[in-house]
Amino acid sequence: MANLEVEFCGLKFKNPVVVASLETTNSPELIRECVDAGAGGMIVKTLTDIEDMARLTENSKYAILNEKNQLIKGKVNKNFVFYSRSGYSSTHYKEWIPDLKSLQKYAEDQGSHLIGSAGGKTVQSWVDICRTIEDCGIKLVELNFGCPHPAMMPGVHGGSMIGQDPDVAAEVTRAVCDAVDIPVMIKLTPDQSKPLEIARKVAEAGAAAVTATNRYTGFVVDIETGSPRLGGPAGIGGVWAKPLSLRWVNRIFTELGIPISGSNGIYDHRDLIEFIMTGAKTVQIGSVLMLKGIKFLPKVIREFEEFMDSHGYPDIASMYGIASKRAVRDYSEQFAKARMDIDVKVEVCKNPQCTICIQTCFYDALSQADGKVGMHHENCIGCELCVNTCPFDANAMHTPTEEQRRSGRFFQIPEAVYEVGKFSKNFDRGIKLSSAKD
Repeated sequence: MANLEVEFCGLKFKNPVVVASLETTNSPELIRECVDAGAGGMIVKTLTDIEDMARLTENSKYAILNEKNQLIKGKVNKNFVFYSRSGYSSTHYKEWIPDLKSLQKYAEDQGSHLIGSAGGKTVQSWVDICRTIEDCGIKLVELNFGCPHPAMMPGVHGGSMIGQDPDVAAEVTRAVCDAVDIPVMIKLTPDQSKPLEIARKVAEAGAAAVTATNRYTGFVVDIETGSPRLGGPAGIGGVWAKPLSLRWVNRIFTELGIPISGSNGIYDHRDLIEFIMTGAKTVQIGSVLMLKGIKFLPKVIREFEEFMDSHGYPDIASMYGIASKRAVRDYSEQFAKARMDIDVKVEVCKNPQCTICIQTCFYDALSQADGKVGMHHENCIGCELCVNTCPFDANAMHTPTEEQRRSGRFFQIPEAVYEVGKFSKNFDRGIKLSSAKD
């Protein structure tokens, strides 16, 4: 049986599944349910001294949408879009003190971890909230620099507004890290183009880890009424966002190497595995528990363990980051690899008259020939679109011969073109030369 234990920020988690900071952790009763359901950790809904952000939660609105942008009524499938307006914990952070102490012990007794979450009004507020969390015996705190809602609250400066400013993010991180002895992780926002820069800055300021990432800010329209859903912009997430979240997990893992907690795009065990294989040590599950209930959590953990057993992964370390380690960093590395050509297995094709693969080949590499699918290797560029569309798994790619590789059909990129320093220097030089000619 696979070992699900993972070390993160100096703590041993019995499994990498962490319940994210949201409605499912907004009360002591719900947190106990998460512990009982087998979660490796639970992040308390962000504790705050911002009254407006607490009241916002008491006026939350949700729209669960399908692929047609219509409200889902009934069973929620994996393609859902979670559009919502919510805030921070509806209880002032100081009122949480007795519960944090008892919940920490309750979690610890079952091999789980209670994790704090902070969102303050001022730099001193961030410090005070995190000190309170530490004083309650909690051993890890997350700073919420990712929440999309403060930007839409008049007079409130926090969440993703801090997460988009490297200097402010570093200032708050440094102040908290100097004030507490427990590890601090930073929840990043995807609502800008600098998650990697923010991650680097907060790591330099003392952060032990980052969460990649919080949800986006979206705008959804009901075309039947011509009105925006929920009245206007709100937070948005779902499995559709997973590749976007994984992009930053990949970049941070590859370029910075700091510990990552994955977030935004998890529905079932398969999504959990993708995050771990990309470079997340723990993975935060949230929206799906709001839609299916906390009772869905044991199923995710069980199927995650079954996958590891069936695929021969003895522990988390054997899966951790393997996809990112196998990924190219730029297209020069990609083109250095052996190029593939199409190989149609005629005997497997059950209906050569369907022509789906031919219709989706835009390079004239496939055609009808004597009632079969014919191949024209000299035209194939190895794009794999026909492999994706064939309903019979009759199409596969094969490595061409060395003679074919020498035929000149293979795109070559000179070495070091994509090295940032050299590219930037040549780019600047090109602008100056162009200006001189003008």
